[in-house]
Amino acid sequence: MTEIFKSFTFDAAHQLACNVPEGHRYSGVHGHSFAVEVFIKGAPDPETGWVMDLGDVDAAIQPLREQLDHSYLNKIVGLEVPTIENIAGWLWARLKGPLPGLCRIIIRRGSCNEGCIYTGPDDA
Repeated sequence: MTEIFKSFTFDAAHQLACNVPEGHRYSGVHGHSFAVEVFIKGAPDPETGWVMDLGDVDAAIQPLREQLDHSYLNKIVGLEVPTIENIAGWLWARLKGPLPGLCRIIIRRGSCNEGCIYTGPDDA
């Protein structure tokens, strides 16, 4: 098996007031730059040599990137609690159909050296 990936970035604001104590550094509205990697696993096609056309991967990702970029994440349906874990799951739910070999999503938050690796729901 082979894995290919496509990376993209977006900048967005969010607030975690609902799940952090008052006075927590993330309780107010704040923003981050996010870096995302979307991995697709499969055997390369014998004719094309590709696991999947990266143009098709980009076409699946682009509308989601546009929805996230320069947005207030809390206002996006399904991201009312916009942790990196929930953003990864939100992306997965929207990419699994068009990217059937989707095997993991990695999200890094800005320059904080923090991130999340998501490999799908437990029941998948």
